[in-house]
This record gives sequence, structure tokens and C-alpha cells, in this order.
Amino acid sequence: MAATTPLRDCQAWKDARLPLSTPSNEACRLFDATLTQYVKWTNDQGLGGLEGCLSKLKAADPTFAMGHAIANGLVLIGTGSSVRLDKELDAAVKTMVEVAKTQPLTRREQLHVSAVETFAKGNFPKACELWEQILQEHPTDMLALKFSHDAYFYLGYQEQMRDSVARVYPFWTPDVPLSSYVKGIYSFGLMETNLYDRAEKLAKEALSINPTDAWSVHTVAHIHEMKAEVQEGLEFMQHSEAHWKGSDMLACHNYWHWALYLIEKGEYEAALTIYDDHILPSLRASGAMLDMVDSCSMLYRLQMEGVSVGERWQDVLSVTRKHSRDHILLFNDAHFLMASLGAGDAQTTQELLTTLRDVSESPGENCQHLLARDVGLPLCQALVEAQDGSPDRVVELLLPIRYRLVQIGGSNAQEPSDGARCLKAQLPPDRQAHPQGSRRPPSAVSQLGHPPGRASAALRPAATWALQGYKWLGPVGRACKAEGPVPSSVTGRGAEINFQHGSKSSNPRSGPQCGFKQSLGGGCCSTCLKNCFPRGPSLTPASSRVGRR
Repeated sequence: MAATTPLRDCQAWKDARLPLSTPSNEACRLFDATLTQYVKWTNDQGLGGLEGCLSKLKAADPTFAMGHAIANGLVLIGTGSSVRLDKELDAAVKTMVEVAKTQPLTRREQLHVSAVETFAKGNFPKACELWEQILQEHPTDMLALKFSHDAYFYLGYQEQMRDSVARVYPFWTPDVPLSSYVKGIYSFGLMETNLYDRAEKLAKEALSINPTDAWSVHTVAHIHEMKAEVQEGLEFMQHSEAHWKGSDMLACHNYWHWALYLIEKGEYEAALTIYDDHILPSLRASGAMLDMVDSCSMLYRLQMEGVSVGERWQDVLSVTRKHSRDHILLFNDAHFLMASLGAGDAQTTQELLTTLRDVSESPGENCQHLLARDVGLPLCQALVEAQDGSPDRVVELLLPIRYRLVQIGGSNAQEPSDGARCLKAQLPPDRQAHPQGSRRPPSAVSQLGHPPGRASAALRPAATWALQGYKWLGPVGRACKAEGPVPSSVTGRGAEINFQHGSKSSNPRSGPQCGFKQSLGGGCCSTCLKNCFPRGPSLTPASSRVGRR
């Protein structure tokens, strides 16, 4: 992929009101090349690739503070290394801070350095505050926008992730470099807060400008998943594949979304083929954290369907094992644990749990370590208990934290991985291999606050209930709150569904937050889904609606 606009030199950055404190035009252009590849999720060999650009950037001006900030920030935001365990990274961050002290930087640049340093300490919320200060004065600062967007995602701050972009969106006019990609970034936040129609419109606007925008493709994939438009999602991924498969930093994750649709259709061999042909090879080639999470999640979901994954867990564990002591994100920890449990590696499992407990006892300002004691450790222990077949213990561990799981981050589509395992633990042992045709014991269900007799199809891992918020993420039912078996349009069984409607503006037939019961014998649920539920589903009573933030 070639650069579509000239890379900016010192004067161009000044003209954009984003001056860079370096006399080197080459350093400025390499900074732009690095930023562009980060936004596009692509190692553009025409620009030299990310690593190549960063190496040349350092050589062009070793004292360029923003060069240090983007280099260290990208390593940290990738969540594969931390200053706690990586001495080289720790030294690089300290060098950045010292370099910044030796020269008269702009306030914007000083804030960037402080934000990266703060993020390195694990204080993600404070880092976001600093990036937001930059955006208040410099709304077209793409680095601040992207770093804050990713950090909000790690925190589970969905509304902040949306609103951070919404505040600056009007400033991103077509003449601003990378402006079309802001549409895709904004659309993701809209999608995660269940504003699907607006999200899809923006993402497709971005794709009409640049069909290779892999992040906008990713948003559309999410929208089809959350609206249970399985066939539409499959067709979209198939038709657009040629455009996004070259985005090497995101292609694996887009293939993961493709495989989710296949799992929902019960086409497990096809899903395994995508895993074997695309997801695992990407993991082996990159060792990237997103590829690790995708690999763990995919095998986990397939295993939940009763699919034998053979020795594939061993392949994943060979990559994830060395990160068992990282504890950078609790979301990552939970997925590493899936790998060690799936591979039957008790030593790695114990190492992960022990070291996680250790960091939770001396958390400092690290937000993930602060959360570990109350949320991370109970979640991880619940996964272990589920593996050991102790459903009562699983419920005991998860019940107090079920509404806090959002705090470990991840997207709505990624949430079901942990919930599926815990739901599986509540099934009778002789039914666990056939989750689509089984039901949870009423006692376990009622302990978690669900009415007995809940639909068994919701146990499908790509379409399961997320314990947080008790959203039913089954096919079509993402718009429903079930009070009985799932409708025949979903599972072939008759049903009575209690719908929770959105605002009056989104559905003129109903008042704000009104609820009504409708007996379904056919497929009208999908119509309601498309027209009436911009804020997504709820399994809580209409009078006490609780959803993911």
C-alpha cells in the first residue's frame, strides 16, 4: 500500500498547528510515516514498515522527544511488554523523560511525554486525562486520539471511547491527513455503545473513501455480529477480504470475526479451517498480543461447542507461556489462562495465578493491579474451577463481580469468552458436550439471577450471555430479554419474549424504556432488532435496566 498523501516535514506540521521540536525534516516525515501505519494497522513496506521507520526515526534525530514518545507508546499500547519486567523498555521510557527535560518542548509535546510515562506506570485513566488535555487544544492530534482510544478500550470505558472522538470529529475535515480513518475510529465507539445504524453509516463512509480501511471493516463485522446478521456478515467479509487481508496488524482479528459467524452457523470445520489457515499462522509470525487473544478465544469457543481442537492448544501455549507473568492487562491474563488450562499445563496455570496475586498485593498506581484482587483473581479462579467441574464455586466467585467484568476491557463481541466457560460449568457433566441441546440446572441459573428454563441456544459461545449485564447475545436475541425459551425463529422452539425497547425517537411505536410482552411464532424479532434497540439488549427487568457502559 502506497502513501496517499506526502509525508509531512517540519513546516507542514507547523502549518497543521502541531509543531514538532526537531530541526530534521526527515525525522518529521518518519514520525508521520510511523503514525500513518499505526492508524492503518498495516506495516507498509512502501514506507519501510513500523520497525524500519522507528529505527530510521531514532537515527534521524536521537533527541527528538516526540520520536521517543511514539516509539515507547507503541510498544506499551501493544501490551506485550512492561517497564516492570522489560528493563530495556524501562530504560527507554526513562531516556524519553530525560530528553524531554533538556529542551524547550511545546505544552502539547510535554503532555505526550507525560502521558506515555503515566501509561507505562499502569495508570491508564490518568494517561487518558493527559491525552484529552491535548485534544482540547489540538483536536487533530492523531497520536493523542489513537492512544486514548486504545487505552479507553483496555479500560472498558466505552462511552469515553466514543465521546473522545465525537468531541473532535467536526475538526477532521477532508483536507486533514488521515481524516477518513477518524470516521472508522468514531464508528467503533458508536458500535460499542449500541448505536449500530450511525456506526454502520460512518464506517461505510470511510470505506467508500478507502476500501482498505481494515478498522472500518472491523466495525462493520462487529455490527453484523451484534445484530445477529450472520449471513450478511459472512458475505461482507468474503466480498471485502481482498481489501483488508493485507493489513497485517488486523487481518488476523478480522478472520476471527469471520470465524465467529461460522461458529454461529454450526459450521465448525470451516471455522477451524480459518483458524488453521489464517489465525494460527499470524500468531506464529507476529507473536502480537491481539493474535494471541484471538487464538485463545477461538479455540475456547470451539471447545465449548464440543469441537475437538486436538493439539492446537499446545501451539498457542508455546507463544503465550512467556507472558504468564506480565500482568499488563487482566483481559490478556484471562486468555493466557485459557491456553494453559486448555493445554493442561498446571505449572503455567499456577505461575500465572501466583504472580497475579503478588502484583495485586502491591499495586501502586497500576489500574490493572488495583483491579486484580477484586475482579481479576476471582475471574481467573472461576475459570480454573470451571475446568475442574465445580459449578457452585464458579457461581460463588462470579456472582459478586458479574457487573464489574466490563472493567477488564475488550469489546462486546469478545466478552462472551469468559462467560461461556462459566456457563458451561453449570451444565450437568453428561450434557456439556452438547451445549445446544442442554439446559442449565435451575438452581445454578437462579443463583446468577436468571429465571429457570432459559434458552439453551444462548450457551453457544459466539452467542452466549455475557455475565456482566446479563445480555443475551444469542442469534437475533441481542435485541431481546428472554423470559422463556428462545423463539422458533431462533431455535425452532416456540417462545414468549419480553422486549426492552429503546427511546421513542428510535421506535415511534413505543415510549421511552417501555417494555411489553409479545408471543413470537415467527421471525418478527429481527425486525424489532433492526429498528428498536440502538442501546442493545437487557436481561434485567425494565424497571432496573443494567447494560454494559
